[in-house]
Amino acid sequence: MTLDQYRRGLGTALSFTLFGLGGLVIGCVIAPALRLCVRDPARRRYLARELVGHVFRLFIGLMRLLGVLDYRFDGISRLQTRPGRLILANHPSLIDVVFLLGYVPQADCIIKGRLAQNPFTRGPIRAAGYITNCEPDAVLDAARQSLALGNSLILFPEGTRTHPGRPLKFRRGAANIALRTGAQITPVLIRCRPTTLTRGEPWYHIPPRKVHIALQVQDDLPVARETDQPTSVRARHLTRELSDYFNHELEHFHHA
Repeated sequence: MTLDQYRRGLGTALSFTLFGLGGLVIGCVIAPALRLCVRDPARRRYLARELVGHVFRLFIGLMRLLGVLDYRFDGISRLQTRPGRLILANHPSLIDVVFLLGYVPQADCIIKGRLAQNPFTRGPIRAAGYITNCEPDAVLDAARQSLALGNSLILFPEGTRTHPGRPLKFRRGAANIALRTGAQITPVLIRCRPTTLTRGEPWYHIPPRKVHIALQVQDDLPVARETDQPTSVRARHLTRELSDYFNHELEHFHHA
């Protein structure tokens, strides 16, 4: 390991230590205080999401300050000024959701159920009222309710982090939500060079050079909704179209 890798490794360890402590403080101190002081559940959820956004932006800023990563977020204003959209993104790194929840105001998100059991993340997740996939049958109703309230809903259609070097393969959840709610789809392309925090990769595997993350908000995707075909068939077709779109656009994005 080079001296630069060692330095970035220390910065990564410090960043994630503070991240975990922040999650514990939110879950053990701030969330109970909100329940005690704010009687309206919607207001509590609003304040919790504001807090999560601030904390995530601080975390990103700390990682940049420590030289762990740098980033560019093109077109972010389109996510900040147009609520009520279904935001779909590829998922190359563990911290993709940190960028999106940090910079999209009052965003909702569909999160893996195991994160709702993790002692470092369950407090913020429950306080902010994010949707978990513990009960798959309830996810669609929760997504519909969230979008109806004007929230932007963040979803990674792969269902897990991307395998580096492999084409994306989407699940049907995103297509089902889009078709059954009528939400506008806004794609976000994410590129991470070199790869880090991918599926199965521990945080202490420090890449050979500083990570650069680029996020690019694309134009909304039209979704054909008037058809005689059953929704299940349309969802299968839309899933294939979304996979093809992301794979095509990411190929150009990676070579840009």
